[in-house]
Amino acid sequence: MKLERKNKNKSEISTSSLPDIIFMLLIFFMVTTVMREFEGLDVVLPRAKTIEKLESKRHTSYIWSTKDGLVSVDDKLVNINDLGEAMYIKITKDPKLTVSLKADENSVMETLTDIHTQLKKAQALKLNYSAMSQIAN
Repeated sequence: MKLERKNKNKSEISTSSLPDIIFMLLIFFMVTTVMREFEGLDVVLPRAKTIEKLESKRHTSYIWSTKDGLVSVDDKLVNINDLGEAMYIKITKDPKLTVSLKADENSVMETLTDIHTQLKKAQALKLNYSAMSQIAN
């Protein structure tokens, strides 16, 4: 005669404290996350006549040019001669990349021409010019 056990051990994981843990993690990440602001070059943008929004900021690389001839690519100062190589690397990683050029209204045209030449060498042909939008009175 075979006897069966009446008490069977359950092998379940208790999930009653799971929401508490999730909310504690959420609060932790909200408190410890630091939102970074642009700490790059001071650029006074010219006024825009028309406004078009970029499709996606994910596929955008920003180039800043000052009136002193400094060039910054995504918050990093770059020599104008190394710009083509840096952009070529970015475009090979992301073929949908759009370059957004933000130039000071008093910047030298020679610097902008050099930027264009370097972008052509890197095959960065999707170029967007950024400007400040006009505020309607």
